[in-house]
Amino acid sequence: MRFVASLLMVLFMQGAMGQGFPSKPLRVIVPQPPGGGFDLVARTLAEPLAAQLGQPVVVENRPGGGAVVGTDAVAKAEPDGYTILLGASANLVFSAGLYKNLPYDPKADFTPLGLAAGFGYTLVARNDLPQRSLPEIVAFAKANPGKLTYASAGNGTGQHMAAALLWQLTGVAATHVPYKGAQAVYQDLIPGRVDVFFDAASTARGHVEAGRVRAIAVSPAARFAYLPNVPTVRETGVADFEWETWAGYFVRSGTPAPALARLREAFARVASSPDTIAALEKRGARSMQVSAAEADAILSRDLERWIPMIRNAGISAD
Repeated sequence: MRFVASLLMVLFMQGAMGQGFPSKPLRVIVPQPPGGGFDLVARTLAEPLAAQLGQPVVVENRPGGGAVVGTDAVAKAEPDGYTILLGASANLVFSAGLYKNLPYDPKADFTPLGLAAGFGYTLVARNDLPQRSLPEIVAFAKANPGKLTYASAGNGTGQHMAAALLWQLTGVAATHVPYKGAQAVYQDLIPGRVDVFFDAASTARGHVEAGRVRAIAVSPAARFAYLPNVPTVRETGVADFEWETWAGYFVRSGTPAPALARLREAFARVASSPDTIAALEKRGARSMQVSAAEADAILSRDLERWIPMIRNAGISAD
């Protein structure tokens, strides 16, 4: 009888928590600086999520360590549903292959609310780079090992991995120059202090359309409608290469079931909202409406796929 009473009390408390959650503001930790693809997704989702939940949702940028610092902060936060992670391929998949001693476990420490955005990438170059096409860039880099410089938004980011794997596939030895976020890259790329940057299309688009940098190639299977004359990497013939990353919201594993269910329901409504879809696509992301169960399967699939590939290629952030 005592066990039954205890069980009923636990169930009652969980139900009460579900009815009362959330009772205070929530925060979304973005493990990169403002202005990049992570930040774009987090801020696009935060306001409509706040409307769904009836509480403010505050976006907090926590950059550092190639997205490891902010991600680890969520892994060590209280599992109460009030701290949300902007989880993406970079900090939940690529980092697991890049770092030997990652302080968090992407599968064990987090559980998804869902995925909302996919990112294709645009390889952009400084305007005065003599090489005008990807085959020309690859030929130059092969003839001059280490002379071509490529920027990234930090070790382990999607920008780093897209370029590093492309160079590995093409047999190019280029020099990696990591920055603290995408906006910091453009401060050097535009005046010509670094050669190329394989950036998320969402952040590259404005710089390309303003003429500040030059688009060389794009990473998805098909060309971007707003860059009809820019070929895919595969079309250039340098490599059989296709690249897209994903982003969504995750919370700590162990979050109480009623709070988790409330968050997942609200997230699903936000991700499928026409306003959210339009806002993401306007900013250059591909809208996704991926459920928690599907997101968990995608995370498992990508960990199995990318960790061996990253390590076999000898790419490391340590």
